[in-house]
Amino acid sequence: MGKLMESNGTLELAFSEELAAQGVTRRSFLKFATAITAAMGLPATMVAKVAETIASPSRPPVIWLHFQECTGCTESLLRATHPTVEELILDVISLDYSETLCAAAGHQVEKSLNDSANANDGKYILVVEGSVPMNDNGIYCKIAGRTALDIIQDYGPRAAAIVAIGSCASWGGVQSASPNPTGATGIDTIIKDKPVINLPGCPASPYNLLSTILYYLTLGKLPQLDSKGRPKFAYGRLIHEHCERRPHFDAGRFALQFGDDGHREGYCLYKLGCKGPETYNNCSSILFGDVGSGAWPVGTGHPCFGCSEEGVGFTKHIHEQADVYTEVPPAVYAGIDSEKAGGATLAGAAVAGAVGGVIIGASAMAAKKMKAEEADSESDA
Repeated sequence: MGKLMESNGTLELAFSEELAAQGVTRRSFLKFATAITAAMGLPATMVAKVAETIASPSRPPVIWLHFQECTGCTESLLRATHPTVEELILDVISLDYSETLCAAAGHQVEKSLNDSANANDGKYILVVEGSVPMNDNGIYCKIAGRTALDIIQDYGPRAAAIVAIGSCASWGGVQSASPNPTGATGIDTIIKDKPVINLPGCPASPYNLLSTILYYLTLGKLPQLDSKGRPKFAYGRLIHEHCERRPHFDAGRFALQFGDDGHREGYCLYKLGCKGPETYNNCSSILFGDVGSGAWPVGTGHPCFGCSEEGVGFTKHIHEQADVYTEVPPAVYAGIDSEKAGGATLAGAAVAGAVGGVIIGASAMAAKKMKAEEADSESDA
């Protein structure tokens, strides 16, 4: 696509012309590079390097395998708009094989897979969507006469890095729910001699995939991962910490039933089973499909069901209340409704909270003073 010139922070004329031909201004391109840099947790000084990586004419070969899954992660990728899927495939990466997106079929597409793997042995990025069945020698998922287990054991060790996209590939997903008849498992339990990056979610965010690939291409190494193999830049915080309904949680305003007054007012969905307090992901920050605040479950009024968290999504019931890793709200709050008789107003609740805080603080200070006085009297004795 051209090359980014670091001097004076300008683009080469050829690259600028190419951006203009695609309807992309230099300003919007640099804004995109800045946003991606921030999303990856890199300092602002890396913006030029990230932009240069995006503009580089060399595109890493990517092989995308499908196993036990619903193709939801690919469908999410198809709806990405910055970049669009054709820009991602044609300009950023070289998608050499994908059962969903390849134009060829049958023996032709299998030849494309083998040719790419052989020509780029040890250099390609392997993206895996879907879990691998382990029971009965993996007979529950076969492609071109080969089991998913056989395929991943062939192409996995030959990849430079592996990205397990979606909850199914990361830890088994819905297929691994009890009683898990196929023995569905995640990729990192099978491939041990290659780095595996987990991008759980149902579906996973296509922007987390793009950021992960750009991080690897820019710095030549994998992003910092948590104990579950997830990039910390995307899975480093609880959904609860940056949820648009968090202020209602802190104020004690909860929807108690779907369609009740609190639900229509946008109150916290914790008591309807929202798993945001125990689920790590950035979906409430980056959203899906660029359609506004409704582009994620909580934004549409449905509780988060913890799809990206093993042991939560597809394990706990939707109505089951989450384990809160921060502060657990009390079971009962004073009603906050100025129009109902006997109900506290918002101002009244705030005053009551402030008074309560003063009382608690004063009690703590009195107790501390009393303890100090007792210690002094004991020392005098």
